Amino acid sequence: MSNNGNSRQKLVEIRDLKMWFPIMRGVLRRHVADVKAVDGLNFDVYQGETLGLVGESGCGKSTTGRAILQLYRPTAGSVLFEGQDLIMIKGEDLRKMRRRMQMIFQDPYASLNPRMTVGSIVAEPLEVHNIGTKSERLDRVRELLQVVGLNPYFINRYPHEFSGGQRQRIGVARALAVNPAFIVCDEPISALDVSIQAQVINLLEDLQERFGLTYLFIAHDLSVVRHISNRIAVMYLGKIMELADRDELYRNPMHPYSQALLSAVPIPDPVIEEKRHRIILEGDVPSPVNPPKGCNFCTRCPKALDMCREQEPEFRDYGGGHWVACWLHQR
Repeated sequence: MSNNGNSRQKLVEIRDLKMWFPIMRGVLRRHVADVKAVDGLNFDVYQGETLGLVGESGCGKSTTGRAILQLYRPTAGSVLFEGQDLIMIKGEDLRKMRRRMQMIFQDPYASLNPRMTVGSIVAEPLEVHNIGTKSERLDRVRELLQVVGLNPYFINRYPHEFSGGQRQRIGVARALAVNPAFIVCDEPISALDVSIQAQVINLLEDLQERFGLTYLFIAHDLSVVRHISNRIAVMYLGKIMELADRDELYRNPMHPYSQALLSAVPIPDPVIEEKRHRIILEGDVPSPVNPPKGCNFCTRCPKALDMCREQEPEFRDYGGGHWVACWLHQR
């Protein structure tokens, strides 16, 4: 997959990634169906960029992030990280690769162990990977707390003594501890107050510039994604519907689902806001256990054709790295 003709290096290459969760029934635990949380994804993440992944709740965004990092072992497909297929790596080799990939979790209240001090939480990845002596780790923890804007003397405090924004900064410090190249940010600001969200976003941007990080930024708030991302992928029911450069997607959304999502983003100009046409999607998102035949979005699409209900559209590049899976453009 090309990226706007750039010869930038691919850090992560995802090909036909599937993450199906089996449904077992009865006393004999028979396999009766699968929850198709992620169902055949193809995209790349380039060195130093932020790729935003957006979509409604339950569409498979967080599962995608966890499957890429091998926190869930994918059902099928390949995840190439720096040229190595993570799905083929196991045990000690995978553990070594994990130093290069980290995750910032959604809920800063649930992702920090309440029985551990901040120092122990941030030092844990260093201990797991056997990096440095005890005093070196202590120095590194203090340095990391300073980097994320916290007082290094907080090292002996516990998570309950901090606010939500401060806890998320601790989570960021923990993710940075082992000098990763790639970080999956799984809705890192959705549990925080709006006033704190901008601080965490600015912190992530500063850290990216300072350490040359690459982010997969998962969110459902399109205005936040627009602010932080270079490219954006729009996901619906386990599949990517559209993938484009940030400005291109907001200027020219080609998929009806992207158009509906963007029509709901408020514009801080009452004159423009007054003239805008809101696209209201009818019906509920189908179950990932039994997705529709053809295009996954056909049951709610205001522009659906007969073909959309029969055949799945191909995910195709329409120039300049603007990828869309929609029959409206393939006729």
